Amino acid sequence: MAESPKKIRITVGPVQVEAELRSTRTAQEVYAALPVEAPINTWGEEFYFKLGGVKDHRETATTQVKVGDVAFWGAGQVLAIFFGRTPMSMGPDPVPADRVNVVGRIVGDATIFRRVMEAPTIKVEQV
Repeated sequence: MAESPKKIRITVGPVQVEAELRSTRTAQEVYAALPVEAPINTWGEEFYFKLGGVKDHRETATTQVKVGDVAFWGAGQVLAIFFGRTPMSMGPDPVPADRVNVVGRIVGDATIFRRVMEAPTIKVEQV
């Protein structure tokens, strides 16, 4: 029987969501690096923040992401959460600035993060 996906909890201001991680090596490393609380950066409707100590195995390096994807960008050692359009978007989908490794997906509605774009920090922990 396959083990159920590992889950993480993402808290920004009063908004809290859960995400399910993929069973990739990079996703396992992200999980192992938690918990983290970090200053939040925004790029369009994307949150990103430093997450050190993670080796990016680049299993899923892509520029094709969807609203709700959680991805790791190895070159910058950052975890990115996509909840809408980014400055490079041509349509409704977010477009990352560089290829990222999608490590998980938010359960439910990721666009709720639009309410907390001014929040100073993000907290991500294992569930």
